[in-house]
Amino acid sequence: MVFEDRSEAYRVELTGFCYRMLGCAAEAEDAVQETLYRAWKNADRFDERKAGLRTWLHRIATNVCLDMTRSVQRRALAMDLGPASPAGGNLGAPLGAATFVQPIPDRLVLSIDSDPAELAVQRETIRLAFVAALQYLPPRQRAVLILREVLCWSAEEVAGLLDSSPSAINSALQRARATISTRRPPGGSGEIDENLLKRYVQAFTTSDVDGLVALLREDATMSMPPFAWWLEGRAAIRAALLGAAGVCGDDRLVRSAANGSPTVAQYRDGEALGLVILDCRDGLIAGVTTYLEPSLFPVFGLPMSLEPSSRM
Repeated sequence: MVFEDRSEAYRVELTGFCYRMLGCAAEAEDAVQETLYRAWKNADRFDERKAGLRTWLHRIATNVCLDMTRSVQRRALAMDLGPASPAGGNLGAPLGAATFVQPIPDRLVLSIDSDPAELAVQRETIRLAFVAALQYLPPRQRAVLILREVLCWSAEEVAGLLDSSPSAINSALQRARATISTRRPPGGSGEIDENLLKRYVQAFTTSDVDGLVALLREDATMSMPPFAWWLEGRAAIRAALLGAAGVCGDDRLVRSAANGSPTVAQYRDGEALGLVILDCRDGLIAGVTTYLEPSLFPVFGLPMSLEPSSRM
């Protein structure tokens, strides 16, 4: 197998690593392209007796991501930017897309041929809330946590990759765990709850506000990037849904796949409106994040408009 083909075999894993580091699909893909280009350019220097190809590629990817984090701000979710908004408050002015953790298509970061248990871990560690929590870590700690906890590398392997010592890696991991434990929400099952998604779609498309609210956890959140506006709790979300029922009543939903979570694309008057990602825990919806950014639709292979008969 030629060098380029061997390197390409690691694209999905590299994209997942870079996405967790950077919190943006476009930046992750750029980082992977740069990683593969540097690997190809320096292929004559690769010595498999010193390190395997996977290790070498991740070393390059880590350096690329560390370089990129020096020139960008920390990405966040709306809940990280300020207190919850009143249910009747307006959305305010949109913020730059670079403010927010951006969604990523599952096909770019999930190895569907993986063992089910491994796939469940992959899903959990690309959830929006987890990726947002990672952004609170200094970049090197972020890399250590991802390599040790997500990719399951040993302290010795990570030390070799980062030109450090195992004790320093373990110390960095402890600090990273302490920080992220205050930010990371409880995990889910790592599987898509198809029944919950079906019930959400049914309630949404029939303007059944009480049915939608019944699917929410008491502490559920709702947000709409690129706005800092967000709501917390069933009562506030119910009030907002009641106010929007007349506006959203004819909207249509199309299934998609983002961040290892139940996802639908929302269309209004047949035109792309937003990408809705559901954060689910214990059989209920813990968060509804609607990216009001139609420019995301082509990234997810979604049409910008629907024919009258197109439905989920």
